[in-house]
Order: sequence, then structure tokens, then C-alpha cells
Amino acid sequence: MPDSPISADVVVIGGGPGGYVAAIRAAQLGLNTVCVEMDKTLGGTCVNVGCIPSKALLESSHHFEFMGHDASKHGISLADLGIDVATMLKRKDDVVGQNTKGIEFLFRKNKITWAKGRGTLKTGNVVEVAGGPPDNNVTSYQGKHVIIATGSVPIELPFLKFDEERILSNVGALTIPKVPQHLIVVGGGIIGLELGSVWRRLGAKVTVVELLPNILPGFDDDVVKEAEKVFRKQGLDIRTGTKVVNGGRTDGGAFIEVEKDGQKERLEGDHVLVSVGRKPATSGIDAQALGLNVGRRGEILVDDQQRTNLPNVYAIGDCTPGPMLAHKAEEEGVVAAEVIAGKPAHTHHHTVPGVVYTWPEIAVVGMTEKLVKESGREYKVGKFPFSANGRARTAGETTGFIKFVSDAHTDEILGVHMIGPTVSEMIAEVVLAMEYRGSSEDIGITVHAHPTLSETTKEAALAVLGRAIHI
Repeated sequence: MPDSPISADVVVIGGGPGGYVAAIRAAQLGLNTVCVEMDKTLGGTCVNVGCIPSKALLESSHHFEFMGHDASKHGISLADLGIDVATMLKRKDDVVGQNTKGIEFLFRKNKITWAKGRGTLKTGNVVEVAGGPPDNNVTSYQGKHVIIATGSVPIELPFLKFDEERILSNVGALTIPKVPQHLIVVGGGIIGLELGSVWRRLGAKVTVVELLPNILPGFDDDVVKEAEKVFRKQGLDIRTGTKVVNGGRTDGGAFIEVEKDGQKERLEGDHVLVSVGRKPATSGIDAQALGLNVGRRGEILVDDQQRTNLPNVYAIGDCTPGPMLAHKAEEEGVVAAEVIAGKPAHTHHHTVPGVVYTWPEIAVVGMTEKLVKESGREYKVGKFPFSANGRARTAGETTGFIKFVSDAHTDEILGVHMIGPTVSEMIAEVVLAMEYRGSSEDIGITVHAHPTLSETTKEAALAVLGRAIHI
């Protein structure tokens, strides 16, 4: 039997980006805070097997591709170019370790208790933490407030169960020990394209199979069209409108069976990466027993202050509605902590940016042109290509463009869609403008340093007004 519960102002269930940020903000606000995390490290999927390690491999593979294909254009010749995959994977693990240790330091600095074990929410806002073997000890915490931050897990296909050796989720795709001859990717979304790009750059043949008519569902049509053209040119074999009907392991690899226009085909490769989406993870949260309101996918329903229907219980991140993005979870964690502390915080998602870390990068915020058109709102579009930007030319990175969609009458920015070099960094300017309900003219008349890639943003904003200068 567990001992009497330990009292805490806030108990956070989950130590991922949403959970650990919520815990830190709560502690900053003077609240006695406990964060429950069952993994050996803090940081959740993002830091351990998601955002951070995938970007480390994307960076390494990007350097390799540059040296092998583009360095000669700069007058740089490299002989005997090779790959040490083990070193590349070790560097990735070292980067992850630096981040997880950094979070542990922040917990100590802010006097946050890390309750190591699997958390279960009981009635009355008691959280039981099972420490696991060998002791199997259970510690209970009585939270005045509880924040559920249990994240998400990858979706499996019934005939392609993850074994992380041949049938891979994002976890296994980060630890392939050698460059595969052929990697099959099921799903043409962000995760599939990013991880597929890693191994394609290193020399693998990569086939991407997408059920829908286009890759990157939900992105602006112009960006999708440009991205697909570029990715095909880079060597990705993209099969859209194609259904996977079967699959599994072979003696030395894996296979899938696909169907398109009534024709069936068998594809064989070293590995199959299944990246068809993620679903809310609510381990330790028995919604029915607790009377917790959830949606049809099991997502925990919340209001704009992250409150659930249960008294003093909040939920944030991937286990709630909205885009499954680490930065969205972090901001929701801050909101939940501040609401608990009595501050007038609230959440909105219309200026949450999204990024695809392929090369060129893709970064978006707000509404696509299609959504604006369907809303019946009159609008104007402004586009400017990186091929007309001086800094992009000096870098030899002229692929892509920036596209603004703005209200035809007020000029308020409704959405911005970028594909090009380092646009993951350039989107922040637009997000800030949209937070203040800024106009395209606001950005267009702002002085941007020359020569910089950010001038492309300025010119695209001016293009909405019909007065772009350099095109």
C-alpha cells in the first residue's frame, strides 16, 4: 500500500516539452512542483527520439550532401569522401544527452521534484507513481492542481507492427546502423519526409508512399507543388494516391504491397518506416473512470486556459486537440502554469508556426490560400522567389519562395507560406507581426538588412501591395 500522499501545489504528469516547461514555469511562479516522468531521461519524445535527434542527423547528412554535390561549385574539391554512420549516430546521442542533462539542471535550479516512474491519476487529484523494478515502490502525490502532459505515440498499421529493426517508427529510423540500400517510407508527412531525407542524402534509395493525392497534407498548394518537384529532383521516389494494403518482414529486410488505380505492386527494401501520424497517449489516465471528457481520438478536451472538465485538472500538448508540435505544447504548459497562479493567460493556435526540416526548409503560419478562399473572405496574394534575392544567390540556395495571403481590404496578414533556405528561422518575424494583427505593409515598410535572406520576406509583403522592388 502506498504511504500517505505527499502534498504539492502542482503535479505534472509527463516530462516532455509541454510537461517540463509547465513545471519550470510553475516553479518560477513560486508553486511547489512535482513532475512525473517514467523514462530514464527528461525531455519526452521531442528531445529523446524526435525533434532533437532527427535534426542532428539532418544536419550531419546535409553537410555530407553539400560536400559531395555542391562544394565543387564554390571551388572546394574533396577527395575520398566517406561516411562513418557510427560516429554520426554517436554525435546525435551526444546532442540528445546535452539537452536532457540541461533539463535536469533546470529542475534542480528551480527546485522541482522529478518523480521517476509511471504516473496514474486517481480521483481527488491524487497521482500515484509506480517506480518499477526492482523495488516496485509506489509514491502518491496529492496535487492541488494536476497538469496532464502525456504526449503522443506513433500510429501502427495492423500488418506493419513496429519491431524497430525492420519495421520502424521514428524511434528505429534514428538508429539504423548502416546506410540502407532501399528505405521504404509509408506516409508523406513531416516525419516521413525528414527522416527519408536523412538516409537519401547518405546514399539510400528512398521510396515514399502516400495515400492522399499529395504529400504534406494540409500545407498550402503552391508550397506542396514546389516541394514535390524539388524532392523528386533530389531523388526521392514519391508515390502519391497509393494505398498500402499489406507488409511485413522478409529474411533480410521488409516489404509492402501497394495498390494504385487497381494495380498492385510489391516493394522490398532493407527497412520500412511507418509514419502515418501520431495519436494521443493517455497512459495512466482512465478517462472513463475519472469522468474526463475526451474526443473521438481519445484527445483530452480543454478550454482556452487548458482546463479539463475536472476541477483543477489541466491538459496540454499532444494529448489535447490541435497541432502535435513541441512549441505548441510548451506554450500551453506556460498558460496552464500561469492560470494556476492566477494570471489571465489563455491559448490560441492561429499563430502557431509549423516547420518541415527538409532542404529546402518549409515554414508556415496561419491560413492556406485554399482555406481563406473557402471562407469567402476577399484576399490578396504576394509572392517573391529566392532566385531574386542577392544573399540566396551568394549562397547558391535559390530554390523556393515566400507567399503572403492578406485581407483584401484591411491588409491584415492571414497566412504566410515559405519554402527555401533557413525559413525555419525567418518565419518568426511573420508570427510576431500576426500576433499583433499586423499587415503586409507593416513588414513591407520595415527596414531589413542587406544582403539577407529576410529581404525576401519584405519583398513578398510588398508584392501583396503590388510594389515589390526587385522583380
